[in-house]
Formats: sequence, structure tokens, C-alpha cells
Amino acid sequence: MRRAIFEPEHEALRATARNFFEKECAPRREEWASQGHVDRWAWTRAGELGLLCFDVPEEFGGAGVEDWRYNAVVAEEAARCNTGLGLVLQNDVVAPYLLTLATEEQKKRWLPGLVTGELISAIAMSEPSAGSDLARIATSAKWDGSDWILNGSKTFITSGILADMILVVCKTDPDAGHKGFSILVVEADMPGFSRGKKLDKIGNRGSDTAELFFSDVRVPAENLLGEQGQGFYYLMRNLAQERLGIAVNAAAAAERAYEITLEYAKAREIYGKPLGTLQANRFSLVEIDTKLKVTRAFVDNCIQAALAGELTPEEAAAAKWWATELQWEITDRCMQLYGGYGYINEYEIATLWKDARVQRLYGGTTEVMKDLIGRSLGL
Repeated sequence: MRRAIFEPEHEALRATARNFFEKECAPRREEWASQGHVDRWAWTRAGELGLLCFDVPEEFGGAGVEDWRYNAVVAEEAARCNTGLGLVLQNDVVAPYLLTLATEEQKKRWLPGLVTGELISAIAMSEPSAGSDLARIATSAKWDGSDWILNGSKTFITSGILADMILVVCKTDPDAGHKGFSILVVEADMPGFSRGKKLDKIGNRGSDTAELFFSDVRVPAENLLGEQGQGFYYLMRNLAQERLGIAVNAAAAAERAYEITLEYAKAREIYGKPLGTLQANRFSLVEIDTKLKVTRAFVDNCIQAALAGELTPEEAAAAKWWATELQWEITDRCMQLYGGYGYINEYEIATLWKDARVQRLYGGTTEVMKDLIGRSLGL
């Protein structure tokens, strides 16, 4: 599909990103899936190639380019290859918090490492009893006169095993409702911080996901991100971009599933003719092609809105639920066209199918997205 939103410089970055993912990361996909996380060298290599945190100012080591299309390019190429390397989390989720909330001292301390890949970051919101309903977060921190004393646990934390710094959402005033949440930055060497087991997931096995535990972790005052009591509102402000990033990833992954299935349908023969020439299969592939084009137009329109600072939480929620549900539908239909081979792990479609399922869960489930949109309609 012709796409008008990208300029030559974006396509130049795409070529660099695609070469990196296909030549340097893809050959290690099985190894990373087996060990449950990528190798750290992949992060620093991504930093060398300029694939991390484009909008970090030059004074902190970044390119200083405030153009979310670069983020979209990396997200799309990561989705096409899907090795588990979580650049999107660092680029689209963590970096915006630091850029908008961090003090000058905090920026000097953390941003250069994020740009080079020497610092791997994570954000810890979900808990065993608090997923999409962030108001149920129980992890808490008390001020003792000099430091915050943090206690609690988190789960489903992407990059939880490798992360050097974690943005932890916690209650700092249990009686203040939504105004009682803050964000504390926990660094990996802080006493009392520990990592649980790598969670044994159905898909995305190369992306490490872990439980995190905080037992009387002494977090210094200078590790408070933004203002005390504003954490919930910071999350609501940044979730739109996070959800758009998931939609971009979903559309690209669905396109990849279609791309390899179309080639398979042309090459695989059944009853003496190519699989794709059977009317039912041809119609199915045509429907997939059309739905992908419609979805791409919608998601690209949301990217343009984000560039203009006009993307609403409702639009981001719509893009997130629609693109991820479509990804699941298309990947499942593509897998069906492979027949028995689609269920064999050595075929890429099997990995794409397994990895697609979680997209409808994280960043807010489809049901939560629809509820958010519904309330904006006065329902």
C-alpha cells in the first residue's frame, strides 16, 4: 500500500532497522526464545545504529528529533522480525516519561544510557490484583524523612529481567484516591529489590517478562519522577502514545503474516493447482488484503494526529483494539491456510500466531478500550 506519511529519511532508517533485525537478530530468534530474553549486545548494537530514543536532545546523546514517525518505523520493523528485542518499550513508553517529567539531573543520569542501549528500562504498573484497572495498585511507598521506603510486587513486566532502571507506579498517599499515586525510579542495584522468575509465556518468548519484588527498598528523593501524587495522571497522558505504538506493531505483524501466507499460497499445490487459486482461499486472501489496507489508513491517520499533537485517548484506544483484534483474526486465518504445517513451530506463521494473542491484552484489554470509548460517547 502506498503510504504518504513517510519521507526519504524515514525510509533510510527503515532500511537500517530492517537490516539489523533480519541479519543480526533473526538468526538468534530460537536462542533468545529458549533463554527467555535477548542478549544485551543487541541493545548496545541498536544504540550504535541510532535506533533508540530519537527525541532525546543532543546534549544527552540523542538525535533531538521530535518526529514520532521514526518510532513507528522501528516498531514496524521490529514487528516484522519479532525477535523479542523491546526497543519499542524504551522508545515509545519509557523515554517520553523521562523527557517530560525528569529533572535536569535525572536526564543527565539516565538519558545517555538509554540512547546507547547501555541502560535497559522498564515500567512497572501491573500487579497480581491490578491489571487494566490501575486504581487497584497496592504497591506503596512511605516517606521516612530522607527516602521513600517502597514495598510491594509487580507482574507481567516486560524487560523485567534485564532492566537496569524501572519506573515503578506506587501509592504514596493511600487516602488520596487518584491523587495518591507517584512514579519512583528503582535502579537494579538497590537493596531490597529482587526479580522473580521469568514468566513462561505462550508467545513472545524472546521478550523477557518477569515478576518484580520490593521489600523496604530505599528510594532516594531524587528518584521521584515528576511530582508526588501526579502519577495516575501521567499514566493517563502517556497511555495514548503507548496504545498507538501497539496498534502500529499489530498492523505490521498482520501484514507480515499476510505477506508470507500469500507466497505460500502461490507455491503450495493442492489438487494440481496453487492453493491460493481455489476460490475460497482466493476470497479469503482478498478480504485480508482489503482489511489490512483499511486498517493501515486508519493507523497512519492516527500517526499523523500524534505528530500534530491532536491524538485523543479515544482514537488511540480505537486504533489499539481494532488493530490487535484484526491481527489475531488475520494471523489465525493465515495459519489455517497453511494446514497442518501452520501448527509446526519451525514455520514463521506459528510464531506469529502465538505472539499475536497477547496484543489484545496488554496496554489495556479490548474490553477496557471499548469501555473507554463508550464512556466518551456518553454511554
